[in-house]
Amino acid sequence: MFLIRPTSFLLLGLRNSARPGLSLSATRRASDKTQGFDTIALHGGYTPDPTIHLGLGQGAPTGIPLYRTTPYKFKNTEHAANLFKLKELGNIYSRMMNPTCNILESRYAQLEGGHPLSGLSVSSGTTAIFYSIINLASEGDNIVSARALYGGTFTMFNDILPKFGIQVRFVDAEKPEEFVKAIDDKTRAFFCETVSNPALGNMECDEKKSEYSAYACVFCDVVICTEICDLEKIATLAHDHGLPVIVDSTFSTPYLCRPFEFGCDIVWVGGHGNCIGGIIVDKGGFAWGAGKHPIYDEPDTSYSGMRWGHDLPEELAPLSFIFRARTVPLRNLGGCMSPDNAWMIVQGIETLSLRMERHCENSMKVATYLKAHPDVSWVRYPGLPSDNQNSKAQKYLKGTGGPMVVFGIKSDNAKDAGQKFVDSLKLFSHVANVGDARSLAIHPSTTTHSQMNEEQLANAGCPPDMIRLSIGLESIDDIIADLDQAISNAKSSV
Repeated sequence: MFLIRPTSFLLLGLRNSARPGLSLSATRRASDKTQGFDTIALHGGYTPDPTIHLGLGQGAPTGIPLYRTTPYKFKNTEHAANLFKLKELGNIYSRMMNPTCNILESRYAQLEGGHPLSGLSVSSGTTAIFYSIINLASEGDNIVSARALYGGTFTMFNDILPKFGIQVRFVDAEKPEEFVKAIDDKTRAFFCETVSNPALGNMECDEKKSEYSAYACVFCDVVICTEICDLEKIATLAHDHGLPVIVDSTFSTPYLCRPFEFGCDIVWVGGHGNCIGGIIVDKGGFAWGAGKHPIYDEPDTSYSGMRWGHDLPEELAPLSFIFRARTVPLRNLGGCMSPDNAWMIVQGIETLSLRMERHCENSMKVATYLKAHPDVSWVRYPGLPSDNQNSKAQKYLKGTGGPMVVFGIKSDNAKDAGQKFVDSLKLFSHVANVGDARSLAIHPSTTTHSQMNEEQLANAGCPPDMIRLSIGLESIDDIIADLDQAISNAKSSV
């Protein structure tokens, strides 16, 4: 499962289910044990209860159940009223919560280092971003974002959010102090990606200065200007000014990077090969009621005048962001994840660490091969010792370079060479997603980032020759053989 980059009212059917009067500290005890990543990936969020009667009698399934239901039957009218008033935790309607989705939310939140109740699954990664932003900003507010972003995120920030009165100010995340220079009294958050999509890091221009002068001159001898974000520095600066940091962790997954460990506050992740979805995770404990976020200080007319930063019970207050995200944006806008998609994503999580190790191993071999290829003009992979993002990869990606490789083919017609290369692939799938078990490829400037003009493509670090590879789990010899024939075909055809 690839994320991105991120609460449940009831862990239905679990021994450690949330109950009225049960504090967050109490529900956290199981995850406070020193369980490893793989143990959580297999067991987090679900403990079969053999005392429950199912079918012919007692005995709970070890595989997680799939709950295809819309409503949930209340015990009585008092119970129903208490659920809606947040006096009790429980299931109301599958647009807001579902027991299968809850298992995913709890398991993934714990993998990120969050509380078992701190996750919220939604219909897509894009929904996760949108809900995260409107859950802390409104008309007249702004956020400060890294300029190197996934194309869909850029469009949302540059073209859609402004129509809602929310401004996004883009800065160079390679210079964390630029975030601070862009803030004012209406700034509500910083936003960045752990590893930027698609460019992965800075590339010195070398011979390409003259060929892509627009890219070189804009960024002072840099053709591709994106990065592994220095999360710790960005978070420190944000907190110095009373602001949270929202991180898209899609490219790294919690196996390689857990942004909470570096001070970030909200993580979201999206992407999968067989289904679509996104998850928001709240680190918990941010001071939402400190006066920097009017949404949390002022009465919420959509929820009986609730002041989310002040009025929640003490035991729920640390997760006010995720509770509000569930009961306001998700409840009223309806971008929920289906239980079928949640079930499929959980299956992938169970083997996430094993797959990520192979993804990274194969990616390093692909990057090494491409770097030595005479017809390849440049390669960006943070795992390469020569890559100028390598020191940050050591800190933020467990010393790996992750599962993504980007490169360009030497040609007088870079755009055509990149497209011909993609059209020549046989093993790789030409698709728009990342993070599949299969190897994937795309030409970003004509697809995922095609809505950008030349200056915007430069800001995103996306030159015309860039090819993005999501390296899969196939035998490495077969992966390289397919790349080799496609490069040869591209060179001979352009």
